[in-house]
Amino acid sequence: MNGTRRLHDAGQSIWLDHITRGLLGSGGLRRYIDELSVTGLTSNPTIFDHAIRSGPDYDAGIREKLAVGLAGERLFFELALEDLTQAADLFRPIHEATNRIDGWVSLELSPTLAYDTKGSVAATPRSSRPALVSAKRCPTGTGHATASADRRAANTPTSARDRPEGRGTTPCQTGE
Repeated sequence: MNGTRRLHDAGQSIWLDHITRGLLGSGGLRRYIDELSVTGLTSNPTIFDHAIRSGPDYDAGIREKLAVGLAGERLFFELALEDLTQAADLFRPIHEATNRIDGWVSLELSPTLAYDTKGSVAATPRSSRPALVSAKRCPTGTGHATASADRRAANTPTSARDRPEGRGTTPCQTGE
């Protein structure tokens, strides 16, 4: 049994802090879920910016979106939402099997929204996968606010003792 499976079996939720179209297209994320017990995924604009600049995987999507008039931040978040939606589809069985404890996919919002709950909810990308694609913000590193794709805002605990069934994830780290 590998180390990540032992951690999972001991009650730790393992989240990947990385996503690219290459990881999705190659089956890499599916392998992480199946072989390494990854139970969720978080990302941020910096990760997506790096992925977009690192190769041609996003070129066709960018051209498509430019052709229909999208540009700037809206184009950027549409690309991100496409990837996150694919990831959410992969995590859906975990989400359902754990009664919504695991199987989450999240995207950090701009730090300029750290103390703006209404702005955070308004900035949350829409998805056809309610409760699977969310947006988080970490103003202090002590917790995060989650606005799910169906536009509801909620505070989410980040320590195992505050989570249902003692399972813990800490997607926010001090200094974010």
